[in-house]
Amino acid sequence: MSAAFTVRLDETTLGALDKLAATTERSRNWLVAKAVEDYIALNAWHIGKIEAGIAAADRGDFASDDELARVRKKFAATE
Repeated sequence: MSAAFTVRLDETTLGALDKLAATTERSRNWLVAKAVEDYIALNAWHIGKIEAGIAAADRGDFASDDELARVRKKFAATE
C-alpha cells in the first residue's frame, strides 16, 4: 500500500530533479520515493552501527594497546 503526501522543494532542487527524471527516464515520484527509501536504509544502518558500538563500549569491549598500535602502523603515512 502506498500513500501520497506533499513535499516542497526550492526551484533549483526541483529543476535538478526534473533534469534527472528526464535523463534517467524515471518519474519525479519514482526518484523521490527511491531517495527516501535509500535515506531511511542508510540511516537505519548507521544508527545500528552506532548502537552496536555503544553496546560494545558498555561491555568494555575495546581494542587492546597492541591492536591499536598495529592499526596505527598499518595506516601511518609512509615517507
